[in-house]
Amino acid sequence: MQPTATVLVYSDNANTREQVRLATGRRPASDVPEVRFIECATLPAVLTELERGGIDACVLDGEAVPAGGMGVCRQIKDEIFQAPPVLLLIGRPQDAWLATWSRAEAAVTLPVDPVEFASSLAALLRDRAALSA
Repeated sequence: MQPTATVLVYSDNANTREQVRLATGRRPASDVPEVRFIECATLPAVLTELERGGIDACVLDGEAVPAGGMGVCRQIKDEIFQAPPVLLLIGRPQDAWLATWSRAEAAVTLPVDPVEFASSLAALLRDRAALSA
């Protein structure tokens, strides 16, 4: 297992990015690596980081402005070769169908529930590790 997992967090809201960091802690579960965050507040920054590579998972804010996380997710799934798994932050549980449309692997509602979020992120990191093994 690698010593760290790199997680890209996209939101135009610094408080949302902080919620993600706090909910994750150093690692979301004991059987996944420690997490290193790359924070992005704009779509161009997200695309630049993804093109660099080395991202193990993305957390995208579906409520971000002007580029919402659902559209960003669909774009990276179309444009980035072997795009990392995406955990989408959605405003309402009823938006889960939109998360499916965007091709996100998982979705949780805002505000971030630390237990639900950490569990979802850990599952994505486990799946990513299993695929690369």
